[in-house]
Amino acid sequence: MLRWLIGGGREPQGLAEKSPLQTIGEEQTQNPYTELLVLKAHHDIVRFLVQLDEYRFASAGDDGIVVVWNAQTGEKLLELNGHTQKITALITFPSLEACEEKNQLILTTSADRTVILWDCDTGRQVRKVSCFQSTVKCLIVLQRLNVWLSGGNDLCVWNQKLDLLCKTSHLSDTVIFRLVAPTEESLEWNILEIKRLLDHQDNILSLVNVNDVSFVTGSHVGEMIIWDILDWTVQACECNFWDPSPQLDTQQEIKLCQKPNDISIHHFTWDEENVFAAVGRGLYVYNLHMKRVIACQKSAHDSNVLHIAKLPNRQLISCSEDGSVRIWELREKQQLAAEPVPTGFFNMWGFGRVNKQASQPVKKQQENAPPCSLELIGDLIGHSSSVEMFLYFEDHGLVTCSADHLIILWKNGERESGLRSLKLFQKLEENGDLYLAV
Repeated sequence: MLRWLIGGGREPQGLAEKSPLQTIGEEQTQNPYTELLVLKAHHDIVRFLVQLDEYRFASAGDDGIVVVWNAQTGEKLLELNGHTQKITALITFPSLEACEEKNQLILTTSADRTVILWDCDTGRQVRKVSCFQSTVKCLIVLQRLNVWLSGGNDLCVWNQKLDLLCKTSHLSDTVIFRLVAPTEESLEWNILEIKRLLDHQDNILSLVNVNDVSFVTGSHVGEMIIWDILDWTVQACECNFWDPSPQLDTQQEIKLCQKPNDISIHHFTWDEENVFAAVGRGLYVYNLHMKRVIACQKSAHDSNVLHIAKLPNRQLISCSEDGSVRIWELREKQQLAAEPVPTGFFNMWGFGRVNKQASQPVKKQQENAPPCSLELIGDLIGHSSSVEMFLYFEDHGLVTCSADHLIILWKNGERESGLRSLKLFQKLEENGDLYLAV
């Protein structure tokens, strides 16, 4: 790990193996994150990070502990102990209406089949639920309805007081439900099954809303489907992430399909124009208007990409099982006119007519090529094991968590240097030393 930090590169994977991974030199002029702070508090894999406010975040993982940190200084603020097994989900929770103090709350669930509501300002347990028959694997808050949902073998709806409102039976497929709130005719909450998403050939691994009218799902075998959010119909489908060009060699297709993990869609992020997909070891940009892949990096990392996020200025950040965090920039390619290909003896000296048939494949290849590219502008090497996820703070940098039990706070070196200089001048001015020097 020390060699990684000093040398700025990874160890070779072997003399016989040549990785197509894009690399970047030590002089990463467009990478602002040149300083780092290593935060130690966990004793096992750190899987979850959540931003609490402009300067705080919380971390959780397989040791069952929740830690609250200061994102500016890296100071450990609180340690929350209450779970006996690994934590499986972590989200922020709206302040309780009954409480006068509007403290920051978080909700955690664990393999010990409990859910705990924490006060991140005091560190105390607000409420705890222990009535689950199986492990809860995901949590979501519907703030508009003042309810939250837990998902595992079944789907449960709860109010802010952690009272169970309603639940479904055993879940086996990917199902769309409608949550029915109480009315004058019926005072009870209810969940109605609307549609089962059976269009995928394999298990759905990721799902995200991209706008008010569409959502996207990605499967284990690399299928991405864009759905209409009103009538649940398929708007578009992309099944060739591993090769955006329409023509694919048969032998190559068979070889790629032998490893399903290489094309599994692990995570999505999006903006107004594009959906960004983490597919196996690669990154793909799918344009919603053009309904096609406009940019890709088939080998963005050495191992599966676990988490991606969109940054300002057309930038994208990704982390992987290989322990790296990489920053990319989406750029438009310069479209060059297809040059005619001359044929025949006289054309060697500039005479004769251009063979139109020979120039057609070149033109067709340019039309099929993605119009944009993902260019590597930063490579953050600091973790010695899989990087599970990250957070982006506009003023305080990046936060990454890893299977090496560590959290790293990546800082903008230029900004931090300016802040240190400012503090020094302020201290000199307070002591009067600045005027003596003048």
